[in-house]
Amino acid sequence: MIRLQNITKSFGKHEVLKGIDFTVNCKRPAKKNVVALRKKTAMVFQQYNLFKHKTALENVMEGLVIVRKFKQEEAKKISVEVLEKVGLGEKLNHYPSQLSGGQQQRVGIARALALNPEVILFDEPTSALDPELVGEVLSVIRKIAKEGITMIVVTHEMGFARDVSNRVVFMDGGHIIEEGTPDAIFNHPREERTQQFLKRITPEYNYSI
Repeated sequence: MIRLQNITKSFGKHEVLKGIDFTVNCKRPAKKNVVALRKKTAMVFQQYNLFKHKTALENVMEGLVIVRKFKQEEAKKISVEVLEKVGLGEKLNHYPSQLSGGQQQRVGIARALALNPEVILFDEPTSALDPELVGEVLSVIRKIAKEGITMIVVTHEMGFARDVSNRVVFMDGGHIIEEGTPDAIFNHPREERTQQFLKRITPEYNYSI
């Protein structure tokens, strides 16, 4: 179980999170120990955060070798497998500068998968991408969802959130406004703010209260 209690976050005087309470029941519950949970949690960053002087393969191997203390041969085997899984089997020796934004983000996803996590955190994984590249990254995340790995995804891709998630949390002004199943949030929103948001971003989308 992942539990957030009274989480606040500010950038200077600008408060972006105002006392957030949130619980996630993982499919395969992690140990209560915080350190153990962190070892079973991986992160996919908004801006990729790849080492520019390392190839795609070396970027994925880094955490396995340095943090997990895997031998080079074993780390390479795992890294090749996950890079092939995200469709980058032919880009193993390419540097980030030789990859598109979508490909770089897929390297980031492969890096997370290599750690064999129980939970993956995604921080707006498509926001830094050109619109044409968004689909390839969302396709990979959809495949991960089907494998049963618990994912917490911050996203503005509403169609993706509606199709993939089993629970949606709508936030505004630093507060959780409404949460529920995709059907409840997208088809039967209770809160006026949620209704306003959906009407603005999906004008063709009909919902009932």
